[in-house]
Amino acid sequence: MNQHISPSGSSRAPEPLTIPVEGMHCASCVRRVETGAAKLAGVISSAVNFATKKLTVETGEGFDPDALDKAIRKLGYEIPAGAMDHALREAGMVVSGASNADVSDQQDRRGSSISPTRGESRGRAPHPAHNSGDHDHASHPTHDHAHMHHGEEASLKRDLAIAFILTLPLFVLEMAGHAYAPFHHWLMGVIDTQNLYYLYFVLATAVIFWPGLRFFRIGLPALLRGAPEMNSLVAVGVAAAYGYSVVTTFAPGLLPEAARYVYYEAATVIVTLILFGRLMEARATGRTGAAIEKLAGLQAKTARIERNGREIDVPTAEVVPGDTVIIRPGERIPVDGTVIDGQSNIDESMISGEPIPVSKTMGATVIGGTINTTGTLRFTATKVGRDTMLAGIIRMVEQAQGAKLPIQTLVDRVTAWFVPAVIALAIVTFAVWYIVGPEPKLTHALISAVAVLIIACPCAMGLAVPVSIVVGGGRAAELGVLFRKGAALQGLADVSTVVVDKTGTVTKGRPELTDFITAEGFDETETLALVAAVEARSEHPIADAIVRSAEARGLAVAKAEEFESATGYGIRAKVGTREVAVGADRYMEKLGLPVDIFADAASRLGDEGKTPLYAAIDGKLAAIIAVADPLKASSVEAIRALKSIGIEVVMVTGDNRRTADAIARQVGIDKVVAEVLPEGKVEAIHELRGHDRKLAFVGDGINDAPALAEADIGIAIGTGTDVAIESADVVLVGGELSGMVSAIAVSRATMANIRQNLFWAFGYNVALIPVAAGVLYPVFGITLSPMIGAGAMALSSVFVLGNALRLKTFRAEETR
Repeated sequence: MNQHISPSGSSRAPEPLTIPVEGMHCASCVRRVETGAAKLAGVISSAVNFATKKLTVETGEGFDPDALDKAIRKLGYEIPAGAMDHALREAGMVVSGASNADVSDQQDRRGSSISPTRGESRGRAPHPAHNSGDHDHASHPTHDHAHMHHGEEASLKRDLAIAFILTLPLFVLEMAGHAYAPFHHWLMGVIDTQNLYYLYFVLATAVIFWPGLRFFRIGLPALLRGAPEMNSLVAVGVAAAYGYSVVTTFAPGLLPEAARYVYYEAATVIVTLILFGRLMEARATGRTGAAIEKLAGLQAKTARIERNGREIDVPTAEVVPGDTVIIRPGERIPVDGTVIDGQSNIDESMISGEPIPVSKTMGATVIGGTINTTGTLRFTATKVGRDTMLAGIIRMVEQAQGAKLPIQTLVDRVTAWFVPAVIALAIVTFAVWYIVGPEPKLTHALISAVAVLIIACPCAMGLAVPVSIVVGGGRAAELGVLFRKGAALQGLADVSTVVVDKTGTVTKGRPELTDFITAEGFDETETLALVAAVEARSEHPIADAIVRSAEARGLAVAKAEEFESATGYGIRAKVGTREVAVGADRYMEKLGLPVDIFADAASRLGDEGKTPLYAAIDGKLAAIIAVADPLKASSVEAIRALKSIGIEVVMVTGDNRRTADAIARQVGIDKVVAEVLPEGKVEAIHELRGHDRKLAFVGDGINDAPALAEADIGIAIGTGTDVAIESADVVLVGGELSGMVSAIAVSRATMANIRQNLFWAFGYNVALIPVAAGVLYPVFGITLSPMIGAGAMALSSVFVLGNALRLKTFRAEETR
């Protein structure tokens, strides 16, 4: 049955689908799932993150979720029931028809609609459409995946306990005799060898076909399909040791007398150790996604809103745009909105990384998931469900974590042939030792071949890159940095030049009253109130900045009468009985008021790139005023920090040269490109990039979008326009340039972590596979037990996971 997939009601293009896939146990599994998905019609690209066990596909015209589900199952893996529908809703798609399995127990709270097809629907009812609740914690895919993950961990814990309890007596009975001869003699006096073998057989069979059955159930079908993976290696190795022992126990006549040994303890210890490694992996990878689970848990469960003249508490999922929401001290804000009355301080550290609460008054924006600390606020809900900033952050982090870094391509190429090569090497090893090995040749050949199979499991290689991406990306989100595209996490580490826009990036992007100096005999408060009263009649941005400043000081702005505007000069009006005029120096001179008394102040303001205005009251010069776009508080320190880690910083702006140079001097930028149009910013990037340099551009406006797209890494200020954010690879959520320092630091730390992981993973295999094959035996008489191989394999994965988890505590200051 064909299905039609299209974006839900909005004009937004579908986002990539991120779907959990069960049954993947090594890098070979990852490769198969990626390749199988990529072959399907309507799939533009596919990538699997082995650390999170999730498949991310970018879809196009003709995509059929049923076809994807069937392809995954055909390969021997499973998409959990309901997961496809979750993914489709998360991606903002409308599905005509059914996909995946029946999920009637899961209500759609995703803001998209799923409608029945005109043809057959396989008896599945469509989900009702809601307009919010995208990240209701109870239904978020990350939360569901966490439940699945905990279920897997519980299953592994149970199987490991069973395997350990059954293996322990077998191991003690067999190995203690080798280590302590008197114990062997005592045991032989209590039970004869054949009966002891029967006991071993019972214990080993229980281990292998109960907790160990998982390896055969997955590994053997994969081997028969000609696509062996880690479970195949374990299954073949364990089956060889167990099968040889069974022959020795029940048909010893088939073997030469010198080769009649049993290896039940090796087979069971291998199963037990690999289950232990899997459990450690599951626990560690469960912790890697903690950042997203933490973000998902920030969604308030209820909201207090005003409806029909009364206050009621409703689930957050039922809040709609336009609702008036009431927030009291200590409560978490449920959705994004705009304050309509009240004053409070909001803890926004979850999105900015900054611990100091931000003051909010009428007109300010509040963000869902942040915490109201002091006063009571009323605000209008503007964004709900999947449109909130918190929902967007979670989606961006998940997508970046599911991305494929360029360095992963190398690992993929190696692992594509690794498992088949290991099986071939095990066969060669067996053949060589069977022909030229010491007596008993068959035993020696078997042990060496099994050791090769067990020690070569490529878990560590498969985990080396994705686990670092997950932890590094999550840590970046906690620091207020969102990697929208996974490749940026790698690319940013190599950036040598950072180009910054001025307005809204280095500066606040909104004019403010920066200087107000009164002449002798005039009171500053009274003068500002009179000037604001006149400016309130003007629609100029400078006038708005003066009025806002007066209101912020709590001044009453009176109504001005007889307002007059002199184009190019200034404005004048009557405020009560006072005559007030505001304008440029030429306006004051026109009114016969020389501005010489403010000469020094005017010179200083000019050096700072500010154009001074003057105010006159009742025919006397009263004040010099400067309105400018002030620096963000963190800009100076951010530029200094970037330069301290070897980054060249260049400012590119459309503003005039004088203002640009003044701002550059204040923040410590040495190179400035001024008075350029948006196309000029792109040209500047071409010129600055050179041949071998990687360049990042940081901007916030619509006019920055071309430059953000052109740069090697485009970085958007999170408080900027949606167009800029959509054009960027990285988003600095807090809106401060200091986030750039954290972004580069996290990127460099993550790439260093990946290199360490790969060195360990590849080094381990390169060093130990030849030892397992027996290269040291002719000279030193050293062979590697399959049991030791299983332990070393498990430890290699745990080491890689532990190393990646160090990124959870990373701090940007560590790179300076």
